[in-house]
Amino acid sequence: MCLAVPVKVIAINDELATVEVRGVTREASLMLLPEAKVGDYVLVHAGFAMQIVTENDVRETNELWAEMNGAERTVGAIEALNEDERRTIERLRAGK
Repeated sequence: MCLAVPVKVIAINDELATVEVRGVTREASLMLLPEAKVGDYVLVHAGFAMQIVTENDVRETNELWAEMNGAERTVGAIEALNEDERRTIERLRAGK
């Protein structure tokens, strides 16, 4: 399984970008995404920027990661779910 991480481009020097995620900076190649610019959010996999994404995409991804790590549901409101979905969630939380 491959995982691309959404990061923010904070500097560019030729085809090498300095990117930041959660306070950690790394370098990523822009060889495959030369149109990226400072301030863009990009998906990085294996050291290469692969795709420009929106800030909303990054927020949603971070919320899903938090949810997978045990945080309360963060994407969408439980109130927006239909009754069957609510019952399923409660049953799963109860371990049934």
